[in-house]
Formats: sequence, structure tokens, C-alpha cells
Amino acid sequence: MNSNVLPQAYKITKADRLKFYNQKPMVIWFTGLSGSGKSTIANLLEQKLYNDGCKTYVLDGDNIRNGLNKDLTFSSEDRKENIRRIGEVSKLMVDAGLIVISAFISPFESDRIMVRDLFEEGEFLEVFIDCPLDVCETRDVKGLYQKARKGLIKDFTGIDSPFETPENPEITIHSAQQSVTESVSSLYNFLLPRVKSF
Repeated sequence: MNSNVLPQAYKITKADRLKFYNQKPMVIWFTGLSGSGKSTIANLLEQKLYNDGCKTYVLDGDNIRNGLNKDLTFSSEDRKENIRRIGEVSKLMVDAGLIVISAFISPFESDRIMVRDLFEEGEFLEVFIDCPLDVCETRDVKGLYQKARKGLIKDFTGIDSPFETPENPEITIHSAQQSVTESVSSLYNFLLPRVKSF
């Protein structure tokens, strides 16, 4: 840390915001292959939590890549930096008292551990959206898998770049075996007592 950069202490704390919002702030970190259903499930989950009065925000890969991280490529170094920045933004939003739903492929276990380590116990919940590659390819509305198989996209997760299965996710959703509605309900039932219990 730069010795000339010192954190500023503010009067309003995370504990104050927890009490004010009447919820436990946390990051719900979705990981899984492209096409597994992360963004769809994240969007519907946020709607349910929002309808319950929760203060939420969704961070999604494409949206972040079009703004905050538009300077990054898909090299190994830039992918790591992409996740690092998202982790730091998520940390700020949790400190602000929000329930953050982050939907990113985040294929490497070391990167997911790096983000988890930013948070206090119980503030980071990893959700593995488990879906076979062949099913993900059938859902590929952008045609990315097809381009990757033709060699038009390099280092594409699941084709020529690995996806490391999470070792200890808080919950796994099998999106090829459950409908979207069932997947969202499973997550909602798992999360609600955690975001309202403090």
C-alpha cells in the first residue's frame, strides 16, 4: 500500500446501514459457463428480492466490460484484473449496505478465492450454475461457442480455456435439470433467511 494513501474513516458505518436497510449486505457470486443461465437467474432473483423490499444491484459481465473494464482484453492477466476490479466494486457496494448479485464466468478458483477473501464471514456466497457444455452451446444466442470452435475467438472458456469447478460453493444450481423458475426458487429459499437474519 502507498504510504501516502490512508483510508478515510466515516461516521456512518456498515453496521449503521445494516440497521437502516434491515438486511444483511452481501455479494451473491454466480459462476458458471457462458450459457449456463447466470444472467437470467440473477435478473429474476433480484426481482424477487427487490419485491421483498431488499436493496439490491446486479453486476453482469457484459455491462462491466462495456464500462468500467472496457480497457481490458481477454488475456489471462486481464481476466484476473477484470475479476479483481469486480471484487473491489462489490466490496464497496456491500459496505454501502447492498445485496450485490455478481454474474461472471470467473473460471479460475484462485480468482474466486481472491474475491472471497475481500469479505467478512457470511458476506460472500458462491453460487455455481452447473450446466453441461453441450447444453450451454445449444443456448448460445450470440454464437460465441461456434466462433470459438472455428478458431475465431481465442481462449474461450469451455473450448480452449478451462473452467475450474468450484470446490466449495455455498449452493449449486443444476440449470439443465431445473427450470429457470425452479432454479430461482431454490436460490431464493436458500438466501432469504440469510439476508434477513442478523
